[in-house]
Amino acid sequence: MSFATCDVLVEGQVTSGFEAVREAFTDNFVERGELGGACCAYYRGKKVVDLWGGLRNRATRQPWECDTMVIVHSATKGLAAMTLALAHSRGWLDYEERVCRYWPEFAQHGKDSVTVRQLLGHQAGLFALDEPVDRGVVADLDRLAGVLARQKPAWEPGTRQAYHALTLGFYEGELLRRIDPRHRTLGQFFQDEIATPLGLDAYIRLPEEIPNSRLATMSRPGVVGMLTGFPLRFMLETMNRHSNIYRALVVNPGSGVSLDEARIYARNLEVPSGGGVATARSIAQAYSVFANGGGELGLRNETLNLLAAPAVPPTRGFFDECLKGDGVQFSLGFMKSTAVWPFGGVRSYGAPGAGGALGFADPDVGIGYAYVTNQMGTTLTGDPRDVALRDALYAALSRPPR
Repeated sequence: MSFATCDVLVEGQVTSGFEAVREAFTDNFVERGELGGACCAYYRGKKVVDLWGGLRNRATRQPWECDTMVIVHSATKGLAAMTLALAHSRGWLDYEERVCRYWPEFAQHGKDSVTVRQLLGHQAGLFALDEPVDRGVVADLDRLAGVLARQKPAWEPGTRQAYHALTLGFYEGELLRRIDPRHRTLGQFFQDEIATPLGLDAYIRLPEEIPNSRLATMSRPGVVGMLTGFPLRFMLETMNRHSNIYRALVVNPGSGVSLDEARIYARNLEVPSGGGVATARSIAQAYSVFANGGGELGLRNETLNLLAAPAVPPTRGFFDECLKGDGVQFSLGFMKSTAVWPFGGVRSYGAPGAGGALGFADPDVGIGYAYVTNQMGTTLTGDPRDVALRDALYAALSRPPR
């Protein structure tokens, strides 16, 4: 079904009772500066919201279509964490075990006591790399593994939290290669064991055969929007070449490593912390499986209960040495819902992406949700477009059935 408003075409469908989500999605274009995007939600395994609209490319005015995919930046972290959760359910991985049990070379420079839980919780002090890392190194996983193993922690692991903006996925990728009996890359494992069985349009390693016509082009916010949207301290940190967040996100290799001027996004390159390309529908469907027992993927209840459990803090608490703020919490590769950044319920887990994307599972309600966009926003703790959609979704759930 299609709806036109202010020359913006909104397409898709919602189940009866969820019309307010469509209204919020439409309002995003009218009131909140949306360019192009999609929103999808599953409730107890049933798709109840599936919407898309706007433009996939500002310059060419090409429309966002049903199968348009877009880079979701750090929302990729949730997809990557799903692979390790599946490995845990298969008995290949113990979250409380030391990383060096699976990857002996990792033990260098005092990392021998780092547990998998600490690594996945951004508590290992490995948020930046000292050795030069460019696209060539990222593409050569053996070379990359050597760099990762030789990295010295910034402080004693387990004592502080610092957002591992890009490095987390690289470490996850090598860990998965070590524990998978077939030694597949994380991107290949995700495709083989999650995306293909569920029929998802989602990639951590975008293949050559995906045409540019299926990909949305990102539109960055203006300088004024960035200065008025992001917290001042965060903005200053991102411009300081010596700051933790600059080293973690901007350089070596930097978040731009996943982009390609000619092909929109890089092909056959794995950046599991920030290079995922997907539809909202696929991300929501994957989280729906996790929120509703995991039967389609053979997930064990033990694994799902661990994902839903509270995050375990480092010894100095949850103050983040990269984000320079308190209250954001991570657990087993996912971000947890907190008072600072709430989504779903207290046991929910997911991953947001720079610019506004979000995907999460709410196991208490049975929700799998995703929002994606190509108009990058300027908030750190919940984009207004996404918040409006989630508010409408949960309001619909609280109403009595018709």
